[in-house]
Amino acid sequence: MINYNPKEWISFIFQFHKADTFHKLWKLMLSVSVFSGIIAYLELNHIKLAETTYIKNVGMMHSLLGFVISMLLVFRTNTSYDRWWEGRKLLGGLVNVSRNFAIRLNALNLSVEDRAFFKYAIPKYAFALKEHLREKQYFGKNSILIEIDGGKHIPNQVAVSITNKLFDLNRAGKITGEQLITLSKDSTQFTDICGACERIKNTPIPYSYSAFIKKFIFVYVITLPFGWVFSLGYFVVAIVPFILYVLASLELIAEEIENPFGVDANDLPVDEISNNIEKHVGEILS
Repeated sequence: MINYNPKEWISFIFQFHKADTFHKLWKLMLSVSVFSGIIAYLELNHIKLAETTYIKNVGMMHSLLGFVISMLLVFRTNTSYDRWWEGRKLLGGLVNVSRNFAIRLNALNLSVEDRAFFKYAIPKYAFALKEHLREKQYFGKNSILIEIDGGKHIPNQVAVSITNKLFDLNRAGKITGEQLITLSKDSTQFTDICGACERIKNTPIPYSYSAFIKKFIFVYVITLPFGWVFSLGYFVVAIVPFILYVLASLELIAEEIENPFGVDANDLPVDEISNNIEKHVGEILS
C-alpha cells in the first residue's frame, strides 16, 4: 500500500508513480494515437468525407453511449472499493481479536511455556492467513510449537492447535469452564475472519461483466476518430488517447483493488498489519 500525503497536489500532478496506470497504458495509448492520426489523414485528405453529413453524426452515438459507459464504470469502481474496504475492516477485526485474545490470556495464571505457545500461535495465524490469501504457504519461524502439513489448509491447522491448547488447559485445571467459553469465542473469530476474506478473494466480478466493460471501452474509443475528426481535425491524435487513459484507468484501478490482499501498490498493507499483530501480542504476553 502506498503511504502518501493527500494534500500534496503538486506531487500527484507532476510525478508518475510505478502504480500509475499510465505505465500500463502508454503502449496502447500510442497505438490509438497512431490509429487516430491515420483515420484523420484518410478522411480529410483522401476519402474527403467532409461533405457527407451522416459520417459527421457518428459523434451522436458517442454522446448517447457516454452516459452508459460512465454508469458502468461508476458501478464497477464502487463495487471494487466496497470489496477493498470490507477487506480492511476484516483485517482490522483480526487485529482487535488478536489483541483481546492476548489480553485475556495475559490475565490468566499460565505457565511460561503456555504463554510462549500463545505468543507464537496468535501471530502465526495472521501470517498464515496472509500467505494463504496470496496462495502461498507459511510454516512459521518455529515449526516445533505447531506442526504444519503443507498439503492442508494452514490457517485451519493453526486454529485447531489454538483450540486444542485451550481444551488441554481446561482439562489440566489451569482454566475454568467459564474461561474456556470466553476464550473459545475469541479463537472461533479467527476462522470467521478467514472465511470472510476467502469469500472476497474467491468471488471476483463475473467474467461476462468484466469482459463486456473492456470490449465496450475498446469499441467506444476506437470509433471516436471517425466522427470527431470533422470537428477536431488532427487534435484527435491527442484527445482520443487521453479519453482511453481516463476510461481504461478506472477499469484497471477497479481490477487492482477488487482483490485487496495481494502485493499490488494499492492493495491493503497486510504485511504491516501482520507484523503489528506479532509486535503487540508479544508486548502483551511478555
